[in-house]
Amino acid sequence: MPNLIDRRLNPKDKNLGNRQRFLKRARAQIKKVVDNSIDKSKVSDAGVDGEISIPSKGIGEPRFRHSGSGGNRQRVLPGNKEFVTGDQIAKPRGGGSGGGGSGKEASESGEGEDEFVFTLTREEFLEFFFEDLELPDLIKTSLKQTHAVKPHRAGFATSGAANNVNIRRTMVNSIGRRRALRRPRRGQIEELTKELATFEGRPEQELRAEELKRLAQIHLELDELKRRQKAIPFIDPFDVRYNRFEQRPEPRTKAVMFCLMDVSGSMGEREKDLAKRFFILLHLFLQRRYERVELVFIRHTHKADEVDEHTFFHSTETGGTAVSTALQTMHEVVTDRYPPADWNIYAAQASDGDNFMGDTARCQELLLEHLLPVCQYYAYVEILDEREYAMFENSNDSKELWRGYLDVDKEWPNFSMKHISKRSDIYPVFRELFAKQGMQA
Repeated sequence: MPNLIDRRLNPKDKNLGNRQRFLKRARAQIKKVVDNSIDKSKVSDAGVDGEISIPSKGIGEPRFRHSGSGGNRQRVLPGNKEFVTGDQIAKPRGGGSGGGGSGKEASESGEGEDEFVFTLTREEFLEFFFEDLELPDLIKTSLKQTHAVKPHRAGFATSGAANNVNIRRTMVNSIGRRRALRRPRRGQIEELTKELATFEGRPEQELRAEELKRLAQIHLELDELKRRQKAIPFIDPFDVRYNRFEQRPEPRTKAVMFCLMDVSGSMGEREKDLAKRFFILLHLFLQRRYERVELVFIRHTHKADEVDEHTFFHSTETGGTAVSTALQTMHEVVTDRYPPADWNIYAAQASDGDNFMGDTARCQELLLEHLLPVCQYYAYVEILDEREYAMFENSNDSKELWRGYLDVDKEWPNFSMKHISKRSDIYPVFRELFAKQGMQA
């Protein structure tokens, strides 16, 4: 039975159905690769178009074929010089390789086939990554929008740029005008030309009087048709139509994401790696909801600085911990560059929970009076080791910063806080923060 697969590549997306069926069949393998893709990605680069590899095992197209064993086989293959019909062929001896194999080196998983590589678009990547997440209803109803002007089709015009010529409408106008003016058709001239050739092929002495009269009439008709054909052009400038565009305002949403992290001596590489993964998830999620997302990185010890991404994650610092300095810096940046009337403001803070004695009260003041009133969402993740996580996971008796933030969490619904201790905790925590309302219920 033939197995037909449409693999045509063309701008009409004729192979879109096949691609969607493949993504559905290999969904589990693709999602696993996508979930692991943030290991080597920057916050701003995660989720861009690119190639991914999945094991080729299990992605083959289903098809019918003849069994390689069994059945009544009575045939002799071409090129046979040893056997005739009725001969019995001895069974091959065991111990062989059972087949020549592909000649490729074995992979780490023990399979001898190369992995299947294909390109995943950004939209498909985000769809796999956040297929069951959304912004909470509180946030969706308070989105602030600015307007951008974009061109939209608005009929046709009699003037415009050459690249905007509408060929179809131009030809329709041309055909209507030529028919209304009765412009001679090419077929009329060809018929008269053929009739004229029959007369011109004979000597004039052999033509009868009526034939000579018809010959003169053909010359007159041909001259008239050619004159009218030249007078009525195939396409007149009056026929040309251009696609017309008009500028219309469209809502354009934009957001800024603040990444705040403690980089004091107590925050090691493990803690920074966990924080980076959470920031990547939030950034990708915001990019799915907004046309424009800007990143602001603020790190702090006993003082805070706005830095670039590489410095934020990799530069080492020494000193104590004063979380309020980071919150104060964020407040200053919002005031200077991101007015809440024009921007959707999100913040993600990562810390190990340590803070100077008495500084937590200042943090509460900054959050309650300045930041949470202008933020769409503020997420705080406290990174603990496994021993501390087991101790504080279901208890409010945690570190000082956590205890201070509990009062904030009770007053503001757009503030959330979670504990994490290992990589596997990050995605469940993120899903819990941004789960769809039906799932939360």
